[in-house]
Amino acid sequence: MNERKPYVWPMRGAGIAAVVFGALTLRTGGGVLFGDGAQGAGNFVGFVLWFNFLAGFAYVAAGIGLWLQRAWSAWLALALAAGTLVFFAAFGIHIAAGGSFESRTAVAMTLRSAFWIAMTWLAFRSLGGTRSARKVS
Repeated sequence: MNERKPYVWPMRGAGIAAVVFGALTLRTGGGVLFGDGAQGAGNFVGFVLWFNFLAGFAYVAAGIGLWLQRAWSAWLALALAAGTLVFFAAFGIHIAAGGSFESRTAVAMTLRSAFWIAMTWLAFRSLGGTRSARKVS
């Protein structure tokens, strides 16, 4: 049998990056929502901020799954990429309808979208998205 070997170190790096990205997302989003960061946030868009903050928890979970080489993490990365793109589109509709916004939100959503699309590609390439979890020593 010629079973594909998982890409251990790229997946571990992806896991670390996702956990760090999630922790930063929780810190910054939480600061705006629950701290005094709202004053410096400018014209933030509430539904985008809440989505990103709540997604931060899933970022950390996906990162742990990527580190552990679990197949479910590929599906979680796909869900995060899709969800981010949906909220990015809703953000675009908000702008087109004349809503106020910060241009840095567009940059951040572009970065988030690209990050999770890349994580999805890497995870499915490495783990195959199979239902069974692979165990790597």
